[in-house]
Amino acid sequence: MRKLQAIICGLLMTACLFVNSAGAEDIGAITMEDGTEAVILEPITVTAQKQEENVQEVPIAISVFNDQAVEDRGIQSIQDVADFVPNLFIFHNAWSGLNTPSMRGIHASAHTLSVSTGLYVDGVPSLSSTGYEDGVLDVERIEVLRGPQGTLYGKNAEAGVINIITRQPDNEFRGKVSAAGGKFLSTETGDGLGGTFSVNLSGPLLEDRLYAGFAGKYHQHEGFIENVVTGDAANDKEHWYGRGHLRWTPTDRLDIALIVSAMKHDDAGPNFGITESGSAMFGLPPNRYRQESSNIDENNKGTQSSQALKVIYDFNDALKLTSVTSRRIYEDKRLSDFDLSQMTLFHSDMDGRYEKISQELRLNYAKGRLKWLVGLFYDNDDDEVFNDIISDFPPMASTTDSDYNGESYAAFTNLAYPLLNDLNVVAGLRYERQEREMKDNVTGEQMDDSWESVTPKFALEYFFTPSIMSYIGVTKGFRSGGFNVLDVDPQYVSYEQEALWSYEIGFKSAFMDNRLIVNGAAYYMDINNMQVDEAVSFSETYVTNAAEASGYGFELDVTARLPEGLSVMTGFGYNHIEFDEFRDALGDYEGNVPSNAPQYTLNIGAQYRHDSGFYARADLIGYGKMYLDHANTYSRDAYQIVNAKIGYEAERFDVYLYGKNIFDEKYDFYGYNGGFGILYSEPGEIGTQLTYRF
Repeated sequence: MRKLQAIICGLLMTACLFVNSAGAEDIGAITMEDGTEAVILEPITVTAQKQEENVQEVPIAISVFNDQAVEDRGIQSIQDVADFVPNLFIFHNAWSGLNTPSMRGIHASAHTLSVSTGLYVDGVPSLSSTGYEDGVLDVERIEVLRGPQGTLYGKNAEAGVINIITRQPDNEFRGKVSAAGGKFLSTETGDGLGGTFSVNLSGPLLEDRLYAGFAGKYHQHEGFIENVVTGDAANDKEHWYGRGHLRWTPTDRLDIALIVSAMKHDDAGPNFGITESGSAMFGLPPNRYRQESSNIDENNKGTQSSQALKVIYDFNDALKLTSVTSRRIYEDKRLSDFDLSQMTLFHSDMDGRYEKISQELRLNYAKGRLKWLVGLFYDNDDDEVFNDIISDFPPMASTTDSDYNGESYAAFTNLAYPLLNDLNVVAGLRYERQEREMKDNVTGEQMDDSWESVTPKFALEYFFTPSIMSYIGVTKGFRSGGFNVLDVDPQYVSYEQEALWSYEIGFKSAFMDNRLIVNGAAYYMDINNMQVDEAVSFSETYVTNAAEASGYGFELDVTARLPEGLSVMTGFGYNHIEFDEFRDALGDYEGNVPSNAPQYTLNIGAQYRHDSGFYARADLIGYGKMYLDHANTYSRDAYQIVNAKIGYEAERFDVYLYGKNIFDEKYDFYGYNGGFGILYSEPGEIGTQLTYRF
């Protein structure tokens, strides 16, 4: 098996020597001199800078996946997106709906409830680790912006943005039904069976004026962790997702869309285990691998709902007014057993509700190479967090009950101006003020704080030819400040916002009649007031701004479309980040690597799509070594997995055999939470998929 894995990896890497990936792919075709047909990469329009632009002319490191690319790669979640983006990693914190992104090594601790990389779905912001996900269903494209995006996106876009644009209904009637079933390659109990069913429908209700769309998905999978007391799987998953889209164009200049979505998790326990040292802390014998003996019925019941009203008015071909109004609620209910034994030593009963209302208004102008926009932004957060730690030992029991409220106000502008025939300047500026307050319902204590930030952006882009462009730029991003809930010392009630300056140089190029796209970037980062978990004594730890850090790296994205239906794509990112200053009561961490910052990311793919309908694809996905704590005591080694798919594609239907992590590689996080826990990686999976279009 290992020999076969090495052979497949070697073949993929050999293909990489001929071309290296982007993900920016739209497909056309040209006829070669010998009469064969070669697929080309047509320009993709993106809205990364909140204006429509050719992705190859945007002075930002960006990966783009259109609907076909999403389907080919089997992307069904935010974590799947990260597998194909250089220097992006999504840390799944064991429970569904609790994800924290790491972009270029910049990662926000789940304790802060914030993120370093903003997530936007049809303009609806998700800027918290709770509910950081999406169904990734019936999308038009996914744009991943790397580097600070504070000027246009504001807080918590410190290191980048994931922008998901779903397909909007129009005069064309479209429908698709897809069903997939598979099983885990290894499990401690049961058969490890699972399946997914999805449906998409869209079309006109009144031609040229009123359109509607619907997308829905159901996913279920048996768990792979065994509760040895009951003999049942301890981490079964069951998810629902649905989205409705109503679009009205009363005139040729006015476009109004109402988009509503809902997501629900009805899971058992998390993909979590306890290490030998964790068991010893409780005086318990260690559990075996992927086994537990919990005495409660663990569950994870998260629900998400969002509503967005988007209004676009075109004054003329150059001037456009856009309004996006949204409301998003995520409710997080979890009952967890952290000792995973027949004793009640450390149980957690959590109930959280997170609501965000936002409004963005912007005016865009675009004519030729001159582009500008001005905008206003407002949001309101209303969060409630209750957590009851249950233990038969009173010193370990506690209750947290807190309310968080906050508002943000921002004004921003961005300008792209042609200085010379081949030279453009891009400049932007944003002012944002945040006001937040917290009430501790247990002690009655109330706290408030506010932060202000000015985030500029400046870049120069030069076109050597119409298809080869280079850029150099400097940008600033920031992450929100916040509160420590269980503070004892008044000086640690709140912590300040974190700021990042990034200096970047990059290029974008197309060759061979647009059949080969090669993009690259190199950067240096300076991180100030870095938010870290600081041990202020041997028994007290708070989030503070005790650290300074710096980092540098590079990224390469390439996609090639070759004759006879063959495609090769690869992406590579290298990142080095370390603490320049950080010391607390437990040690000095200068020169150490912050947690959840993989040294490199790698994806290499080869795909063959023939006119006869035959289809085959294989992807090698890899991550470098990463540390789980700032002392660099615990780490996860580098690993690689291989995904594969083979099938037949007809005009109306497709049928595939697929494999995820086909060599069943284990890449657990051993030593999570200071050596206490294990976050289990999912086993490999094989299955079949059938899709019908109408």
